[in-house]
Amino acid sequence: MPRDLAYPKERVNTIHRESERARYDLHTIHSIINSTPVLHVSFNVVDPGQKPFPAILPMIGQMGSFSHPSAGLEEILDCYLHGYVSSRVMKIARENSDEGLPVTIAATKCDGLVLSLTPFSHSYNYRSAVLFGYATLVDDKEEKLWAMRLITESVLKGQWEHSRTPPESGELSSTTILRIRIASGSGKIRDGEPHDDKKDLDRPDLTRKVWTGVIPVWETLGEPVASRSNRVEGVPDHIRSFSDKSNEISRAYAQKAARDVQ
Repeated sequence: MPRDLAYPKERVNTIHRESERARYDLHTIHSIINSTPVLHVSFNVVDPGQKPFPAILPMIGQMGSFSHPSAGLEEILDCYLHGYVSSRVMKIARENSDEGLPVTIAATKCDGLVLSLTPFSHSYNYRSAVLFGYATLVDDKEEKLWAMRLITESVLKGQWEHSRTPPESGELSSTTILRIRIASGSGKIRDGEPHDDKKDLDRPDLTRKVWTGVIPVWETLGEPVASRSNRVEGVPDHIRSFSDKSNEISRAYAQKAARDVQ
């Protein structure tokens, strides 16, 4: 499959402001989704007894393909979301089982505080992605187990094999997986140093007084803290390895983004 697949630019996903920062390629967008611990999922609630506000929920999710498990992030994928069986989004998705419940999924990573000569030009270095798609419940047991493992491994790689699996019947029945068929999407990335106006840069009184630059920001996994019921001595290798690798990747990206020149 080609390595440069992109979501087509349509009215729903085209970025107009700072369009040079827009990304439409699948790999970039899916990477942002998969590296964001909490996704925000919005949907409309059509209920005459409710006030007309869209609902938005923080959820855990991951891009993947059950029919092609080895598919890379640059390929066409679904988004799998994990939730409780009686949650509102699951109930509404069940009621829209034919076409699927229209949802919007948002993910954001903050990579730096961008400090400029004036408050107007302050910014963040960031990565963001938005997906538009249709949510349906996963009823097939094999696909449900596959998706649960996919999502568990996204939280901490190797944890599925190092915990009590497979889930018991009661755990499976109380857990619902949503499969989102993606219709469209886009991403947006800002990196690099501040962008100050020439009129401000030409003022020595200002440039000698105000510090400008980027403070890198990255997520850090701290030192594991054992539970009171834990009977395992030391921190298992898969936990230590995942933590160290995740911290290094996050740190390296934020520091590189601070130095990049746009």
